[in-house]
Amino acid sequence: MRLWFNDANESRYFLVPGLIVLVMTLIGALLTAMVMAREWERGTFESLFVTPVRSEEILLGKTIPYFLLGLIGLLLCIVSAKYLFHVPLRGTLPVLLAASMLYVLVALGIGLLISSAVKNQLIASQLSMLATFMPALMLSGFLFDLRSMPTAIRVITFALPARYYVALLQTIFLAGNVWSVIVPNMAMLAGMVALLGLGTRAVTRKQLV
Repeated sequence: MRLWFNDANESRYFLVPGLIVLVMTLIGALLTAMVMAREWERGTFESLFVTPVRSEEILLGKTIPYFLLGLIGLLLCIVSAKYLFHVPLRGTLPVLLAASMLYVLVALGIGLLISSAVKNQLIASQLSMLATFMPALMLSGFLFDLRSMPTAIRVITFALPARYYVALLQTIFLAGNVWSVIVPNMAMLAGMVALLGLGTRAVTRKQLV
């Protein structure tokens, strides 16, 4: 019996890519939801609403800083994975960055949507944990093999962005640029980015009226 792409059965080869998913989830969703909800509580957004700026510009201004923060965290994770944990990177860095950017945008979209809907820091943090971090930990394929889960649970995982990002990271790190895996998973993340962007825009627009 032989394991593909991990002959020595090193656990860190599977765990480190999953840890990157958790770090990106915390930076993108949890941090964004808490900080944005705090601004709602302090009345910062009401001050912005009376200015001529449009809702798209407000959302863009709130997204860019956390997107850049996520990229900095990603670079630190990649350097740590390669030089600290000695996990091989058999794929190309541009593909890894593109996949990670999509997932960061998805996480940011979830955080913005939650904070715009509830406007309470405590509730936003709890909802973001339930909607992003816990599924990323338990149902993404990071800790447990999706094929061993019950069918009903496995169907639910198709709605979780972390499932696709875990598959992308494990493929890019351990197998290389396997396009039959990369393209469908990146397409799903891109679709989620579009849906979350439209949803966040709709929720924010209601508050501006």
